[in-house]
Amino acid sequence: MIIRDAAPGDLPAILAIYNDVVATSTAIYEFDPVTLESRVAWLEARRADGYPVMVAADGDEVLGYASFGAFRAWPGYQHTVEHSVHIRADQHRRGLGRALVESLLPIAKGLGKHVIVAGIDADNEPSRRLHAALGFEEVGHFRQIGHKFGRWLDLVFMQRLLDERKTPG
Repeated sequence: MIIRDAAPGDLPAILAIYNDVVATSTAIYEFDPVTLESRVAWLEARRADGYPVMVAADGDEVLGYASFGAFRAWPGYQHTVEHSVHIRADQHRRGLGRALVESLLPIAKGLGKHVIVAGIDADNEPSRRLHAALGFEEVGHFRQIGHKFGRWLDLVFMQRLLDERKTPG
């Protein structure tokens, strides 16, 4: 297994992973599957903004992916990014999520980012444990902020500082 930059040819597998997560979990507060065209636009937007999309691959087979983008649109947040990581359902508990998130950290730091944020469904204990093990700390818990599958969902924010800068300079 290797971690590498995503290529356009990886998008069908990324789409399949994303749409499976949408259909089967509360990891994404999305209701409907997305199209390949929307994933193409997403990858192009990430690249245009200078942000990574990484995949965990075994040969040509994509097992998971991770990316980050702007946390919020205002310029005062320019040193903060929010990431996501999704693993194919049959590949959970193999360390792929850890490897993918770890691959993002030096990239974010190299781009001058100071904080990386994770928004995690509060019931997703494996993701919360993974992020805690990687040095993320819980900084917010929003109650009943979303809904899916006919129930209210809580969202937890976790963050990790990427450097020790005292000022944003």
